[in-house]
Amino acid sequence: MNSTSRINLNKQPAAASWSAVFALSLCVATLIASEFMPVSLLTPIASDLHISEGSAGQAIVVSGLFAVLTSLSISSLTRGVDCRVVLLGLTLLMALSGAMVAFAPNTAIFMAGRALVGVVIGGFWSMSAATVMRLVPETSVPRALGLLNGGNAAAPLGSFLGQFIGWRGAFFAVVPLAAATFIWLFVSLPSMPATSTKGGTVFRVLRRSIIPLGMTAVSLFFMGMFVLQTYLRPFLETVTLVSTSTLSLVLLVIGAAGLVGTYLIGFALRTRLYSILVSIPVGMAALAIALVVFGHSAVATGSLLAVWGLVGMAAPVCWWTWMSKELPDDAEAGRRPSGRCGAARHRAGCGGRRLGLRYAWI
Repeated sequence: MNSTSRINLNKQPAAASWSAVFALSLCVATLIASEFMPVSLLTPIASDLHISEGSAGQAIVVSGLFAVLTSLSISSLTRGVDCRVVLLGLTLLMALSGAMVAFAPNTAIFMAGRALVGVVIGGFWSMSAATVMRLVPETSVPRALGLLNGGNAAAPLGSFLGQFIGWRGAFFAVVPLAAATFIWLFVSLPSMPATSTKGGTVFRVLRRSIIPLGMTAVSLFFMGMFVLQTYLRPFLETVTLVSTSTLSLVLLVIGAAGLVGTYLIGFALRTRLYSILVSIPVGMAALAIALVVFGHSAVATGSLLAVWGLVGMAAPVCWWTWMSKELPDDAEAGRRPSGRCGAARHRAGCGGRRLGLRYAWI
């Protein structure tokens, strides 16, 4: 079956383009900060826009929905377009989204800005693994994916910035970061023109029995993970009863632990990929139960969340490595259809609203 894939993964790079990998990592950090900003700033956003925290949480559902639509259609819509051009365009769109949300006068504009970042999420994460596989030799892929996912540590920065410059200022900070990312990508990212390969669409890849099982596992894992993460700030404020400064410290600890996790996981994945894929969900389920039990203790909660960040932020590296091994010649066609595991996780996070902040964590 003949089809068009925008990246020829059979062609190994003559030399690793690590500058481009680091530029993509900055892109991830900016994207993650923008994507999960509502999580850490849920309370002030709801107050300023005069909506409930549950309604404000819908910003994550909106971005997830548009991520799904984009990830399923971007390959067809950009067929024949150089991957470099698409990535640069998505970076500019990320800057526009940040500006729209920062200056949003009402909920409608705010949600429209979130829809745009959903397009970026779906587009970027659909292409990122295949792009990394094009930039570095096969033996360096786990390390490069670890660097790429190190940007996940930027997720808690929204609350830290919001404490000093407000939630609008925190969202606007995405704009200069996106501009810097665009410049770095423009300079370092090589041309990756469309190439005809044996690859196909995501639907063809899903006919391989192991892939739907893996995708289901990914969706279930992040569904549980983001029920907790979406309402992290309200949980800490209403159950653990931490102050704003302590809240920012806890979130920064999670981010720092996540950065360490994405670095260390690359070494472990060389020999223990499948055992790690099994143990991470079990460990995080145990951590969620422990948070329900010990959530009133600030010390215990902070310690548990540090471990949560260490393990949880390393999980995408595991799944990407699995994907690169299962689909070494079809990574782009086999992309995770939602830009980092689907709207299912975003829907799950918001689905827990109104059930009680304490018990939405399970």
